[in-house]
Amino acid sequence: MLLKDQPVFAQGEQSKIKGIMLLSLLPILMLFTRTDHFGSAVSLPDASLAVFFLSGFYLRRLRWGLGSFILLCVLAAGIDYWAITARGVSDYCVTAAYGLLLPTYFSVWWAGRWASSHTDDKFQVIIATVASLMVAFLISNGSFYLLSGNFTELSMTEYTSRVVQYLPRYLLTPLGYLAVAALFHFLMVRGGVDQVEQQ
Repeated sequence: MLLKDQPVFAQGEQSKIKGIMLLSLLPILMLFTRTDHFGSAVSLPDASLAVFFLSGFYLRRLRWGLGSFILLCVLAAGIDYWAITARGVSDYCVTAAYGLLLPTYFSVWWAGRWASSHTDDKFQVIIATVASLMVAFLISNGSFYLLSGNFTELSMTEYTSRVVQYLPRYLLTPLGYLAVAALFHFLMVRGGVDQVEQQ
């Protein structure tokens, strides 16, 4: 018979369990949302940026974090390939700029990693999160317009109008997912669940 205050799992086992749960939940979220950037009446908007941030935030051990980053990049490319070849989604966005999604996602993943060790200053975490999403937008959007070959005659005025059109949704979608994650994090911390331990 277990004593009332005796933990069911040792601390190391709890960390492994939390890591395994996150490694399974984050890809599932990406699988269910990646095929539609902004969402529709029948689909949720793309959660990829939020997934990379949360991976960096929660999987703090470098080997877990880097491993998850690589796996999520492979999964993202696999979902894109499947969507184009099996579902007939347009390959318009798959250009010479596609490879720059790696630094796009890395900037958000690294911000999540940074935020995980600065949770006492909520304002700094919010600023870092928004800044990382802005950097991600500049890399992905800027590289697409420069390298895709689709906008050879695009003026700076036209480009600026497109940025104004897409930037708000680009920021609000992952921030919405992260707000929900922050609420769950708050509830879990109050219930005694903490981040995956760092070594």
